[in-house]
Amino acid sequence: MKCGYDKEQLTRLLHGELPEEERIGMETHLAQCNECRREWEGLRALWGMLDEVEVPGPSAEAQIRFDAMLDSYKGSVRSGNDEGAGLWSRLRQLFRGHPAFAVGYSLLLVLAGLGFGYGFHRSSAGGDSGNQKELMALTTQIGEMREMMMKSLLQNPSASERMRGVGYTSEIRTVNSDVIKALLSTLNDDPNINVRLMTLEALTHYASNPAVREGLVQSILQQESPLMQTALADVMLKLQEKRAIHPLKKLLQQKDLNEMVRTRIQEAIVRLS
Repeated sequence: MKCGYDKEQLTRLLHGELPEEERIGMETHLAQCNECRREWEGLRALWGMLDEVEVPGPSAEAQIRFDAMLDSYKGSVRSGNDEGAGLWSRLRQLFRGHPAFAVGYSLLLVLAGLGFGYGFHRSSAGGDSGNQKELMALTTQIGEMREMMMKSLLQNPSASERMRGVGYTSEIRTVNSDVIKALLSTLNDDPNINVRLMTLEALTHYASNPAVREGLVQSILQQESPLMQTALADVMLKLQEKRAIHPLKKLLQQKDLNEMVRTRIQEAIVRLS
């Protein structure tokens, strides 16, 4: 039988527009209704695809300004002075104070990537060790800027911007303790269910890190949403994380636990034991 639940509620849930009581009711319904859950997951996937839409390239003026900035930085590295460090510090302060500059940051990374590729080609052909060190330093600083933007976006009032912040983790080569801490905090405390689910998915990519595994296990008892409880049980099963058995059993002791969630958790415990 076709579900008669108001499908417009799915869109409101996606954008975090439902009042607390309605949100809990909607999440409970999704945990029980396969039809609505499939439609909701389709909406989430469509929303995620919007981030892949190509952004118009930078203007000629913007590229000229960037080239001038990059030349200035390279010159400071070669001469051994601190001008490049000062410029980098000013850029970091600018982006830290204004999360809305995410688009500008993206364009900066594109242009920096082009400059990096060109410089790397030249250094490989000429065997210039000085250029190679310079490019390595630039790569490190780009990684720092990605991390900085991720943390900044995670504090944004907009759920969609926080989701963009979570998405930046895929561009960070080395995930340090600060990044893990920020993601785990988002997983446990973000008010939007979609942000938390996306964060859980991002964290699973770093499950080889002991701090990530420990954080995921501890998160089980901090989640009240049926969807998050089910998703975490599935992740624990996928990772074969036996330490999750104890918190999952404690979750079963909750009298108001959703019956669909209860069944999934019981299955997970059996398969982990």
